[in-house]
Amino acid sequence: MKKYNEKAEVLEKIADNITSWIGSIPSLIVHTLLFITSFLLPILNIVEFDKMLLILTTVLSLEAIYLAIFIQMSVNKNHEKIEDIQEDIEDIQEDIEEISEDIEEINEDIEDIQEDLEEISEDIEEIAEDEEDEDHNERAKNVILKSNVNSNKNEIKALKDIISQLQGEIDQLKKN
Repeated sequence: MKKYNEKAEVLEKIADNITSWIGSIPSLIVHTLLFITSFLLPILNIVEFDKMLLILTTVLSLEAIYLAIFIQMSVNKNHEKIEDIQEDIEDIQEDIEEISEDIEEINEDIEDIQEDLEEISEDIEEIAEDEEDEDHNERAKNVILKSNVNSNKNEIKALKDIISQLQGEIDQLKKN
C-alpha cells in the first residue's frame, strides 16, 4: 500500500508538471515548431503528405487523451483542496459562534456581579450609618470593604471593555 501511494504521488507530480508546462509559452513554441516541421516534411518530399497527416493526427489524439486525464487529475486535486478549506471555514465559523455565545454569557454574569456589588456597597453604607458609634476598628473595616468594592467595580468595568473589544473583533471576523 505504501509503494502504491508513493507511485501515485510521483504520477500526480508528473501530471501537475505536464499540466503546468502545457499552459506555458515554451509549450506553445514547441508545438508550433512541431507543426511547422510536420508540414515541411511533405513539402521537402521527405515524407508523404497522407502519412504525415496520419502520424500527426495519431500523435495529437494521444496527446489530447493524456492531457485530458492530467487536467482532470489536477481538477480533482484542486476540488479536494477546496472541500478541505470549506470544512475549515465551517469549523472556524462554528468556533466564532461559540465564542460569541460565551462572551454574551460572561457579559450577563458581569452585569449580575456588578448589581450584587452595588447592593453590597449600599448595605455597607447602611451598616456604616447605623454603626457610627462603634469603635475606630469597625470603621476601618468598612472603609476597606468599600475600597474593595470600588476596586472590584473598576476591574469589572475593565473586563466589560475587554469583552466589548472581543465582541467587536468577532463581529469583524463574521463580516470577513
